[in-house]
Amino acid sequence: MKPSTLYPLRFEPIYQYRLWGGWRLAEWLTAPLPGDEPIGEAWLLSDRDDHPSVVSEGPLQGQTLGQLIDQSPEPVLGKLAGRFHRFPLLLKFLDVNDTLSVQVHPSDRQTQYIPAGETGKTEAWVVLEAGTKSRIYAGLNLGTTSENLRDAITNGTVADHLPSFRPKSGDSVLIPAGSVHSLGDLVVFEVQQNSDVTFRLYDWNHIDSKTGQPRPLQVQQAMACIDFEQGAIEPVMPIVEDQAPVLRERLLSCEYFGLRRLSGDSPFTVGATREPRVLVSIGGEGQLEHDGANYDLGKGDVILLPAVVGACCCRPRGAMILLELSLPEGA
Repeated sequence: MKPSTLYPLRFEPIYQYRLWGGWRLAEWLTAPLPGDEPIGEAWLLSDRDDHPSVVSEGPLQGQTLGQLIDQSPEPVLGKLAGRFHRFPLLLKFLDVNDTLSVQVHPSDRQTQYIPAGETGKTEAWVVLEAGTKSRIYAGLNLGTTSENLRDAITNGTVADHLPSFRPKSGDSVLIPAGSVHSLGDLVVFEVQQNSDVTFRLYDWNHIDSKTGQPRPLQVQQAMACIDFEQGAIEPVMPIVEDQAPVLRERLLSCEYFGLRRLSGDSPFTVGATREPRVLVSIGGEGQLEHDGANYDLGKGDVILLPAVVGACCCRPRGAMILLELSLPEGA
């Protein structure tokens, strides 16, 4: 594949049944929800063998993200091509209608709990919709130990050890690997390391309607991965980097990803030289201009800008809000 054949890429969403899910993602994505089961996750950008993202339009329609990286690592990943053999992040929309299990993910250092081919899992959320019963549980209360947490699992009082807050639309929350967490009655955008390793500590007595049984817990592994020094986790305060021609706020920056929010109604620049970027439209609409072509951007649209695409002009039609995601060296 010639670098010139790459362009701003859209991918088909990959819907996932979850017993705690709902139907609110139909308001965020144009692809219809499958069947009548609750959908908890839409995987927006996934370079995984089990659920690969597929280009949805243009000359490269039908190609997977993994195929594009294998064929053109530097045009896709730019100066990061030597660091990654696959796209290192997994992007999702979550509709958490009920409450997510209380869970924890291992860090990269805890290799004994990470299957071959996986990594640790630091993740972050940006709240898109908050319901009347919305809640985020993140971290542990001071004084929580493995002993009293095990007792709480047995007697159903785990929530007593979890600091929590009621989130609002626009809040961003960083969940480092090893942090105990859960959330409920929310629609969020999630960015995470490209890993599917989760250990359930407690599941609120959920029964899976497909099996009629509680879901399995992984208490031993979860306990081993918990960072008991992690206190309460609160929303991250945005840092204003620029106010014109667009309000540019840094929401999150860690060793795995960077995330900015761009808000405005005047034309502004997105993308970067020799770095891939991902755009997630969360409000309003507009057009992205590249190489003489226009690409529509509306609520819920997700576009990967391969590194070779570089900087582009985004032209809003009225007020618009974009999230722009960068990989580590561009954070």
